[in-house]
Amino acid sequence: MKDLLTRFETKAPEIVFEWHDDQTEARGWVVINSLRGGAAGGGTRMRKGLDRREVESLAKTMEVKFSVSGPAIGGAKSGIDFDPADPRKDGVLRRWYKAVTPLLKTYYGTGGDLNVDEVHEVIPITEGYGLWHPQEGVVNGHFRPSDSERIQKVGQLRLGVKKVVEDSRCTPSVERKYVVADLITGWGVAESVLHYYRIYGGQAAGKRVIVQGWGNVGSAAAYYLAQAGAKVVGIIDRNGGLLKPEGFGFDEVRALFLNKDGNQLKAEGMLRFDEVNAHIWSLGAEVFLPCAGSRLVTKAQVEAMAAAGLEVVSSGANVPFADPEIFYGPIYEQADAAVAVIPDFIANCGMARAFAFLMQGNAEISDEAIFGDVSATIAGALQRCHDRSQGRHGIASTAFEIALDQLV
Repeated sequence: MKDLLTRFETKAPEIVFEWHDDQTEARGWVVINSLRGGAAGGGTRMRKGLDRREVESLAKTMEVKFSVSGPAIGGAKSGIDFDPADPRKDGVLRRWYKAVTPLLKTYYGTGGDLNVDEVHEVIPITEGYGLWHPQEGVVNGHFRPSDSERIQKVGQLRLGVKKVVEDSRCTPSVERKYVVADLITGWGVAESVLHYYRIYGGQAAGKRVIVQGWGNVGSAAAYYLAQAGAKVVGIIDRNGGLLKPEGFGFDEVRALFLNKDGNQLKAEGMLRFDEVNAHIWSLGAEVFLPCAGSRLVTKAQVEAMAAAGLEVVSSGANVPFADPEIFYGPIYEQADAAVAVIPDFIANCGMARAFAFLMQGNAEISDEAIFGDVSATIAGALQRCHDRSQGRHGIASTAFEIALDQLV
C-alpha cells in the first residue's frame, strides 16, 4: 500500500492554474491532479496562509474520494489564500470565479468547502458568469452529453443540491429551512459510524462522542449521532468549547446545532479554547469526529484518546492528522493501528456522492433517495474493507489499498 501511495503522491498534477488578484493580496490555485474520465472535481476553500501544496494534497484526496463516491473522474481543488473574515471576501470570490469560469464550463466542477458556502456563494456567483451549475464542467467533460442529456443532468443538480430537506429523520428543524448541501456531509460522517458498528460489531447508541469543529459537518454529524442515541461529551471549536462528561442528550445537541453562529459554536457557559484543549482529549470517548481544518490532530491527542477508550475515528475533515505527508504519515499510521479510522474519502464523501447521484439519468430528487444513496455508498465502501480484512484496526490502510488499485 505504501509503495502505491508514494507513487500516487509524488506524481505531478496534470494542470495547475495560479491566480493573483489585482485588487487585494489574495492568491489562488486550481490544482487538477488528473483528467481521469475526461473531467475533475473538487470544492473551493479559503483561508489565510493557504498555499499551493495544500491545494495539491487536497486535489489528490479528491481523486481517491471519487474512487468511492463516483463518478470515475480526476481529483481537483480550488484554494484561495485570503482571510475569509475580510469584508472584501465577496469581491475576491467574484473575481476568482470569473477567472476560472472557462475551466468550470469544460472539464472542472467545484462546490463549497472550508469558509466558502455552496448555496449562498458558489452557486449564485457562478450563475452570474453563465454557468447553470458549478458541476457543469464534470457533466460536459466526463459524460459528453447531448443537449437534452446536459439539460437533464444539470437540472437535477440545480434541484437536488438546493432542495429543502423536509424528511423529519433528516432535518433538525421544520421551522428553519435547510437544504441538502447544508446537511449531507455531516449525515455521511454519522452514517459511517453507524455502519462501522453494524458491520464490525456493536452499536452507536450509548457511545460517547468528541467533536472537533462545529461547522456544517461537525454539528450535523453530532446531531445525527445523538439522534441515534450517542452522547456528545465534548465539543472543541476554534472559539472555545463545551465539556460534559455525562454527555449532552439529543435535545441539547439539537439546540446547539440550531443556535450555532454561522459555522461556530455559540452556547452559554462556553469554556475558553485552552481550557477545553487541556481536558477534552483524555475525557473518555469511544467516537471521535475531527471535522475542523486539515492536519490538526496531533500524536499526543491520538495517544490520549486511545488511552481513554477511543474505538473509532470518523474523518469529517480532509486529512485530519498533523502529518507532513499528503495522506498517510506516522500519526495517521499510529492511529490506524490503535483504533478504527474511517478515512475522509469514505466518511465525508456525502457531497461528492450527492453530485454523482444527481448526475445519473432520471435521478429521484427526494430526501429519502439522496440521503439513502449516500448512506448506502458509505456502507458499501466499509463492507469492501471488511471483506478484505475483518480486523477492527487498519481500516484506513485497507481502504487506501482498495482505492489505489483503481488509480495507480
